[in-house]
Amino acid sequence: MIALNDSLGSDFVERVRGIFAEHGLLAKARNFEYRPEQQAMAAAVAQALEEERHLVVEAGTGVGKSLAYLIPATLFAVEKKKKAIISTHTINLQEQLVHKDIPIVKKILPIEFEASLMKGRQNYVCPRRLQRAVQSANDLFNTSEQAELARIADWARTTMDGTLSDLPVEPEPKVWTQVCSEAHICTAKTCGQNTRCFFQQARRRLQTADVVVINHTLFFMLLGGLEEQEEREEGYLFPNDFLIFDEAHTLEQTAQRQIGIGISQYGLRSTIQRLYNARSKKGLFTVTRDAAGVRLASSLVDESDRFFDAIDERSNFRKGREYRVREADFVEDEITSRLAALQARISEVVRQSDDEQIKSELQELGRRIRDMREGISIFLQQSAKDYVYWVERTGKAAQNITLNAAPIDVAPVLRRMLFREEATSILTSATLAVGRPDLAYFRNRIGADGAEPLQLGSPFDFEKQMQLFVVRKMPDPREDGYAVALARWVAHFVGETAGRAFVLFTSYRMMQQLAEEMNEFFVREKMNLLVQGKGAPRSQLLEQFKNTPRSVLFGTDSFWMGVDVPGDALSNVIITRLPFAVPDHPLIEAKLELIEARGGDAFTEYSLPEAILKFRQGVGRLIRTKSDRGIVVILDNRIVTKIYGRAFLKALPSCPVKIL
Repeated sequence: MIALNDSLGSDFVERVRGIFAEHGLLAKARNFEYRPEQQAMAAAVAQALEEERHLVVEAGTGVGKSLAYLIPATLFAVEKKKKAIISTHTINLQEQLVHKDIPIVKKILPIEFEASLMKGRQNYVCPRRLQRAVQSANDLFNTSEQAELARIADWARTTMDGTLSDLPVEPEPKVWTQVCSEAHICTAKTCGQNTRCFFQQARRRLQTADVVVINHTLFFMLLGGLEEQEEREEGYLFPNDFLIFDEAHTLEQTAQRQIGIGISQYGLRSTIQRLYNARSKKGLFTVTRDAAGVRLASSLVDESDRFFDAIDERSNFRKGREYRVREADFVEDEITSRLAALQARISEVVRQSDDEQIKSELQELGRRIRDMREGISIFLQQSAKDYVYWVERTGKAAQNITLNAAPIDVAPVLRRMLFREEATSILTSATLAVGRPDLAYFRNRIGADGAEPLQLGSPFDFEKQMQLFVVRKMPDPREDGYAVALARWVAHFVGETAGRAFVLFTSYRMMQQLAEEMNEFFVREKMNLLVQGKGAPRSQLLEQFKNTPRSVLFGTDSFWMGVDVPGDALSNVIITRLPFAVPDHPLIEAKLELIEARGGDAFTEYSLPEAILKFRQGVGRLIRTKSDRGIVVILDNRIVTKIYGRAFLKALPSCPVKIL
C-alpha cells in the first residue's frame, strides 16, 4: 500500500505514476491493462494540480482517461482538502463515472472520500412547495392538472431520491414548475430543516463531497457572470475547488449557448400564465385575489404573442429555422414597458402580502420577468458588443419563436472566466487536435492559450484493427449522379459486413431520401434499418442497433460523437460526406465574417479544422476496445481529389487504406 503523506510533497506526481505502473495499485482492479498513455496522462494531471496550472490533454480512444484524471484528482482533493469538479457533456459519461469508475477508485485507493452527482435544482421536488400547491390547487390548476398534482404527491411520499429521474412517468411541465425546487424559494433557511427536502439534502452532500460530478450546461448556469468570476479569489463553484472538463470538445458550443441570451415565446407565456391563465382562470394572482394583476397578466399573454408574431412576420425563414437580425430595432418595442408594469404589479402584491411563501413565489416570477424584459431589450437594441443576434423557430412544429444572442468569439470571455491565475482547470477529450500536437486550434478557440498542451495517442493497434476504404469513383457531392452512386456504394459496403453499420450523414434531408430509396434493398437483404428522427429517441435506437442482428443505423449530427458501441455489433462506419458545417447558421456565419474582418482565411482557420474534428469523432465510433475490428468507408472523393483532403487523412490513425 502507498504511504500517503499529510501534505503533498514533491513526490505526489511519482506516487500517482506508481499507481498506474504495471504492478501498482490499479493492477488490483479487474481487467487491468498497463497503458503507458494512461500513466503519462495521470502524471501530467497530478503535476498540473500540484503546480496549479491549466492543462489540455487529447487522450486517444482506449487510454482510459476517466481513471487517469479521477485518481490524481481524488488524491489531491482529499489531501489538500479541496473539491474536484468533474464536468461532462453526456449523461452516459456521468453515469459511467458515478456507477463504474468512482467505485473502482474507492476500491483501490487506501483513502476514504465522498463523491456526489450534482443535478440542477429543478430536477428535485420541493415538499414545501408541493404542500402549498396541494393547498392552493383549486386556484392554481385545472381538473387534469390537479390529478397530475395528486400523482406527484403520492410519489413524493415514497421516493428516496426526489428527482425527475425517479418518477415513472414524466410529469406535466406546468405542474412540475409549481412544485420543484427554485433558487429563491427552496432555500437553506426555508427548507433546510425539512428532512424530506431532497434538494437541501443533496446540497449538504455536495458541500462535504470531495468529488462532484456535473454536466457542462449546469456548470455554466451556476458559474455566474464574468464580473462574479473575476471577483473570486480562487475556484469556480466552491471556494476551494478545481475543475476537470471531460468531453471538452463540446465546451465552446455549450459556453456560447449559456453565456448568451435566449428568450422564448413559450417561456415568457408560461411565466405570465403562472401569475394568471385566462383560459383556466388559475394562477398566483387568483390565490392573492389581485384583480389588477389578473387583468394585466391576462392582457400581457396576448400582447407578448402579438410581439412575437411581428418578429415572425419580419423574419425570412427560407433557409431553415434561423434568421439573422443585423440591425437594431428589428420590430417596434411594444412589450418591455408592459413587462415593467407587470414587475411593478408583482412588487405591489408582494408588499401587501403577509404570506412568506406567496411572497417568495411572486418574487421569483418577478425576477424572471425582469430577466426576460432585459433580454428582449438587449436583443432589440443589439446593445451587447460583439454578439450575433438571430431569431429561431422552436418546438416540434416550429410554432414558437425564440430570440437569441451569443458572443461571436467566446475565447476572451472564457479566458477570464476559466483560465484565471487563481484557479486550476484540466480539459480532456479524445479529439482536440487538427494536425498539430500543441492543440493550438482548440486552445485558441476557448481562450486556453496559456494552458499546457499534451497529446497522447491510442493504445489500440489500428494497423490490425481498422481498414479504410476511399471511393474515388464517387461523383462530387454537388453533382447529379451523387445520390444514385451513394445508394449503390452504401448497399455494397453494408453487404460486406452483413449490416452492423453506422451510415453518417451531414444532411437530414439526404438521410431521409436515401432511407426511402433503399428501403426495399434492406427488406430484401433482411437487414434491420434504423433511421434517426422517426420518433424513437437516440438511446432507444442504439439499444435496438446493439441487440438486433444485421442492423444498419442512418444517423446525423448526434451520432457522429458520444456514441459507444463496443464489440461486433458495430463493424462498419460509412461517412457519406465530409462534415463541413453549412455556413447558414447565424453563429457560424458571424464567426466566418469575424475571421475575414481580421484578415484571416475563414476556410482554413475555421471550416476545415471544425470539419476535421467532427470527421475524427465520426471515425472514432468504430474501434472502442482492443478486440474491435472493422472498416471505415469514405464516400466523398474530395478526400483524395482536393488538396485539403490530405488534412483529413493525416488526422486519422495509421491503418491500411484502399482506394476504389
